[in-house]
Amino acid sequence: MRMLKDEKGIALVMVLILSAIALAIMAGLIYMVTVGTQVSGVQKRYKTALEAGIGGKDVEYQIISLRMDNPATLENEFNFINLDVTASQTCLNHKLLRPTSSWDALCNRSLTIDPGNPNTFDMSFDIGAAPAYTVYAKIVDTVEGNSGGEEGLLKTGVVLSNTGEVQVVSVPYLYTIELDAQMTTNPAERAKLSVLYQY
Repeated sequence: MRMLKDEKGIALVMVLILSAIALAIMAGLIYMVTVGTQVSGVQKRYKTALEAGIGGKDVEYQIISLRMDNPATLENEFNFINLDVTASQTCLNHKLLRPTSSWDALCNRSLTIDPGNPNTFDMSFDIGAAPAYTVYAKIVDTVEGNSGGEEGLLKTGVVLSNTGEVQVVSVPYLYTIELDAQMTTNPAERAKLSVLYQY
């Protein structure tokens, strides 16, 4: 009983308690710094893959603008990006020039792109170098707009003939495009985009 009333050694106990608290605080700070670094790395890799996907979107726009070209011509014209058209000429023509309801039954309409299965995307191409990204693209929906294809000037000039005349802006087609951009050497580093393109 006399030992419990003695205050000898209380300083040691207090130092041990304060040391344990300081150790817990330091461990928490190290954990937060480590997790912050990992999250920053993940965000950086995603942002890089996203930028590759945005570049792939611009390439896809150029390919759509050449709508009637066959896959062999497209592959020759875009050989600098290693363009590989996996969709058939018939399917590409249907996707580019017809509404979705009149596509060939063999044309893939699924939103899913599996880089390991060429039947799930229309084309693939490479963007960038060191690191290089492969972009997989597919048109999943086509909607006819309010007019037909380009017809040039409909009147004799560019000025309207009547002051009350309102011309409708020509929107021949709306395309829904799915893109999947992934690093060539690390498929886990990827970004997916869904784009609505008015042509």
